[in-house]
Amino acid sequence: MKKFFFLALTLIGILETIGFAQENRVISIFPEGTTLHGNIPYQNDTLKKHLLDIYLPPNATGKVPLVIWVHGGGWLSNDKYADMGYMKETIAEIINQGYALASIDYRFSTQAVFPAQMLDCNTAISYLYDHAKDYGFDRDRIALMGFSAGGHLASMLGLSKNNAVDAFFMPGSSKAFDFKAVVDFYGPADLTLFPGAIDPKSPEGLLIGAAPLDRPDLAKIASPVSYIDKNDPPFLIIHGEKDDLVSPRQSQLLHAWLKVSGVPADLIVVPGAPHFGTMFDADEIRVRVMDFLKRELK
Repeated sequence: MKKFFFLALTLIGILETIGFAQENRVISIFPEGTTLHGNIPYQNDTLKKHLLDIYLPPNATGKVPLVIWVHGGGWLSNDKYADMGYMKETIAEIINQGYALASIDYRFSTQAVFPAQMLDCNTAISYLYDHAKDYGFDRDRIALMGFSAGGHLASMLGLSKNNAVDAFFMPGSSKAFDFKAVVDFYGPADLTLFPGAIDPKSPEGLLIGAAPLDRPDLAKIASPVSYIDKNDPPFLIIHGEKDDLVSPRQSQLLHAWLKVSGVPADLIVVPGAPHFGTMFDADEIRVRVMDFLKRELK
């Protein structure tokens, strides 16, 4: 009877994976043989924004390092498939080099203001950490990779972890994880630097529930530069020279604070590049990203 029950569970898992694969609109980007575990609820509820996807490399042996993908969208749009469409070669390289990739959804600012997004992301990461054995992750080799608003959240996650901010964690969730590296693609570093920081209806205003310049206290709590210290993980920061949505000054400020604090950090300003797009998937950028991951997740 026990043997039959186990077999039934296994078959259900296979059918669920197949079903989710059909719903997943980016699976074709991934190399052949990639194993998808899709639409996993990480919060024990039914919210669509509390789901994550796991992509495992083919023929993995032993525990594999994990890259956690945090999507952009101004904290008020997109989903866990976002940013992948213009980063196809980088995604293929991550999988082909033997890394697992997990992409997480989180609540929009129009659903819940900050720190709801941090609560969601940390809960998703706690789930991944707690279930590392089930999926074959190496708990000691975890990196973050985020884009725009996701770059902001990846930076916040990486920088605030050693500050033990209770407000960023759900009660009872695991806090045992650490990050070995952060790859930040054009994420905001200081919410008060935005031209729209006087506007409560700007994306950054909607995030914290007030205009950042009216509530600098809230803006500070939601700004990555507030959490930098010498014990933070290494950063690779990538920004477009012609970005007209998130100024390159955001990344320049983050890089400067990391350097003066003694944190290993590199900044790449991509000549002529806008806020997002295939220029960030170019060979020279991809090589730098993969070299960084290889070095820090060795």
